[in-house]
Amino acid sequence: MNFHNASFKAAYGTSAQLPASTGPEVSFAGRSNVGKSSLLNKLMYRKGLAKVSATPGKTATINFYDVDGHDLVDLPGYGFAKVSKSEKNRWSELIEGYYNQDRDFALVVSLIDIRHDPSALDRNMVRFLQDAELPFAIALTKADKLSKQQQQKQRAAIKKALDLPKGTPIVATSSEKGDGIDELRTLIASAMEG
Repeated sequence: MNFHNASFKAAYGTSAQLPASTGPEVSFAGRSNVGKSSLLNKLMYRKGLAKVSATPGKTATINFYDVDGHDLVDLPGYGFAKVSKSEKNRWSELIEGYYNQDRDFALVVSLIDIRHDPSALDRNMVRFLQDAELPFAIALTKADKLSKQQQQKQRAAIKKALDLPKGTPIVATSSEKGDGIDELRTLIASAMEG
C-alpha cells in the first residue's frame, strides 16, 4: 500500500450522506485536540491534506481520503471543541451514525494523547469499539513531548486504564518527529489486506 499515493476524496456532514463502503476502511477517532489531522498528514506524506487548525475540533465532517485505492476515514474529534450543543449533537450523530452502518471496518485507530490519562470520552470510545467487536489499535500521539522512560510509563498506565484486550496494538507516535508512523502504516496496510 503506497501512502505517497494519497488524495482527498469527499466530506460528509451527516451520516445519511455517507456512500456505502466500496472496500475495507480504516477510520481515525479521537478527542478534538489529539492531533488527528497532523497524524493523518504524516501518514500520507502530505503537509496540508488534512486541515490542521489552531482551534481544536475544526473537523466537523467525516472526511474520506483515498490512499492507493483504499479509504482512510477521518471522524470529527470529540470533546473539547468550543461549539454549540446542537453542533456537538450533530458530531456525535456523525460518529455513531458512521459506526452503526454496515461498513467494511478494517481497523479503527483510536488516538489518545500520551501525556494524559485517558479521558472518560476516550474510555467510552474504546469500550464502544470492544462492545461492537470492531478491530482497533491505539495510537498514542505527541510522544515527542515525553522522554522514552516517560513514554513507557504512560503507555503502561494508559493500557491499564483502558483495560485493553490482550494483543491490542499500541503505537506511540509523533507527527513532529515521525516516531511510530511506519509502524502505524504497517498496521493499516495489513488490516486493509487482511
